[in-house]
Amino acid sequence: MAKLKVAVVYGGRSGEHEVSLRSAESIIAKLNPERYEVLRYLVTQEGKWSPGPILPEPGANDGIDVVFPITHGTFGEDGTMQGLFELADLPYVGPGVLGSAAAMDKEFTKRVLHDSGVPIVEYLVQRRGELDADAVVANLGLPVFVKPANLGSSVGISKAKTHEGLIVALEEAARYDTKVVIERAIAGREFECSVLGNEEMTASFPCEILPTREFYDYEAKYLLDTTRIELPAKLDAVQTATMRKLAVDAVRALDCEGMSRVDFLYETATGHFYVNEVNTLPGFTSISMYPKMWEHSGISYADLLDRLIELAMQRHARRKATQFRR
Repeated sequence: MAKLKVAVVYGGRSGEHEVSLRSAESIIAKLNPERYEVLRYLVTQEGKWSPGPILPEPGANDGIDVVFPITHGTFGEDGTMQGLFELADLPYVGPGVLGSAAAMDKEFTKRVLHDSGVPIVEYLVQRRGELDADAVVANLGLPVFVKPANLGSSVGISKAKTHEGLIVALEEAARYDTKVVIERAIAGREFECSVLGNEEMTASFPCEILPTREFYDYEAKYLLDTTRIELPAKLDAVQTATMRKLAVDAVRALDCEGMSRVDFLYETATGHFYVNEVNTLPGFTSISMYPKMWEHSGISYADLLDRLIELAMQRHARRKATQFRR
C-alpha cells in the first residue's frame, strides 16, 4: 500500500509557537514511517509558511492526503486554520471550524456550556479600554482568575488576590486579547480528561494536576519539572464517571470532533465539578497529558495518532457525502 502523506502544520503566530514546535517533533517522531510520509509545514511567528502555504483551493495540494495541524492558540486552533483546510477540501485532524472557534473563545465556551447544562464557574467579561476592577470585586469578590479570552497554555493568565493585583492582571490579559474573562477562583483541585471520537466519543481516565506553583501556569506546564501528576486521578468510581460524562457532554455541546482535552476544577467545599476549558488541539509534547491519559487508558501514542488520522479521514468522507447545492 502507498504511504499516506501527512502534512504536519506547526509553529504559528500565537504565543504558543514554541510549544507547537515541541508538539510537532513528538508527533513526527511517533508517526509510523511504514504507513506515513511526513510533510513538514512550518508557520513562522510572522505567519510565513515554509516551504510554502497550503492553498485554499480543492485539488491544489495534490501531495497531501491528510493534515495534522498542531498550531496551538490564535490563528491555528481558533477555526482560522481549519477554514483553510475546508476551502482546500483536505481531511484534517481535530475539530472543525465552528467547534474550534467556539472552544477557543472562553466567553463563548462558557455561554454554550451553560446553555447545555454543563457546570461552569461564575464569570465576567470585560473589554480592553473598559477594564473595571471595582466591578469585578463587586460581582465576584477576590481572589479571581483573569484570562485573555482567546489564548491557551495559560499565557497571560493571572490569579489576583488584591485590588491592586487585579488591576495589573486585567492589563496583562488585555495585552493578549481585546476581551478579558474573569472567573471566581475555586479552592480545590485541578483535573484533565481526554476525549476522542466523532459521532461516537469516549473519555479517558482523568488525571489530577498537582502544581507546586500558585496554579498550573505556562512555566509549570512547559518550563519547570516540578508539577506532579496523578494518573489515574485519586477519585472514587462515581466521581470518575461524572467527570468522564461531563467531558463528553462539553465536547458535544461545542460541536467538537476528533480530539479535545477538557480541563476541570473541583471545589472542595461543595464537591462540585466545573468545566474550565476545552482544548481542541491539546499539547502533544513528550510530557503532554492528552496522549498520556490515553496511554493509561490503553491507547499508545503511536496508535492514538493512527486513530486521529482515521477520524479525520472518516469525517472528511462524511462531509463529502453532503450536498451543498441543488
